[in-house]
Amino acid sequence: MRFSFGTLSVLPVRVNRWDRPTAGRAILLAPLVGLVLGGVAAALATALAWAHAGPLLAAVAGVSVLAAATRGLHLDGLADVADGLGSNRPPEAALKIMKASDIGPFGVLVLLLTLLAQVAALARCFELGLADGAFGVLLAAVTARTALLRGCQVGVPSARPDGLGAMVAGTVPRRQGASVAALTLAALGLVAYGIARTGDNRLPLALGAGLAVVAGLAVASLLLTHCVRRFGGITGDVLGAMVESAATGTLIVWVLFAAATP
Repeated sequence: MRFSFGTLSVLPVRVNRWDRPTAGRAILLAPLVGLVLGGVAAALATALAWAHAGPLLAAVAGVSVLAAATRGLHLDGLADVADGLGSNRPPEAALKIMKASDIGPFGVLVLLLTLLAQVAALARCFELGLADGAFGVLLAAVTARTALLRGCQVGVPSARPDGLGAMVAGTVPRRQGASVAALTLAALGLVAYGIARTGDNRLPLALGAGLAVVAGLAVASLLLTHCVRRFGGITGDVLGAMVESAATGTLIVWVLFAAATP
């Protein structure tokens, strides 16, 4: 747990063990990290919406807290991966571009559009109701970290011999990862069932939450497949890009279902 929170958040947690077996167990706890960070972000965003600050400001607060809670590492990874993929260079050259400290035009564009999509979706959720908005923040945060189970699954190689990617690549057993993902999906569906405005809406909202989770994980999995083919494996940047991609896909599907449910 210390490894999980110390690596995936800014919480002041001392990491006593730094080895691959510990890394695998830590990644299995990634959804729990999403629950804690998402809960904090949802609380602040909901408080602003409740205080009539407006759905847009509430959405910005929710996205900002999640970014700050990770020092922006996942967003930085998204930008770096966009630059690497957009460069159309051989794997080694693309990896060097991703490792550079600056951000290129592809990275800026993808980063901007991703943040706009997240804020727009959350703002619409808060327009629909406080519960819809708060759950949207929590849903995105938990699903995004659940995507890491797929990125670190046994059989997924590392693109580099060192770094975070090399530490966690291939450390999550398929069966255990699938079990944790299924439990996370079920738990989020139950929460959505409980926040329904009326009894008739409970099943549609639970279904919408489940499909949002599946959609977010599918988007992250597609990105993973492309990155492994393009770079030869994962890096810490690829994992960060998976987190942000999963969060965005989840929010888009959730807001569509929330808006369609009276």
